[in-house]
Amino acid sequence: MNAPFPPPPPPPAQGRDRTTLWGVLGIVLGLICCGILGIVFGYLSVRDARRYGKSPVLGYLAIALGVINIIGSVILNATGNYPFYDNNT
Repeated sequence: MNAPFPPPPPPPAQGRDRTTLWGVLGIVLGLICCGILGIVFGYLSVRDARRYGKSPVLGYLAIALGVINIIGSVILNATGNYPFYDNNT
């Protein structure tokens, strides 16, 4: 009565790789509303990319868009040019 051995269990996950999640969140938030959050999520994406051996491009893009958002906000506030704000109402 030789029964075959059951297959070995799958290897455990290496950890929670959230590189893409942080990168996409950083890009969306850095582009649309919050430059600071774009930079923070971009940093988290770059950190996880280095940890898991993935490409850090999404993180760098999120950081760049966050910085551009902050610079654009400062320029708009300094000059008073708000493209979607009407002073005549």
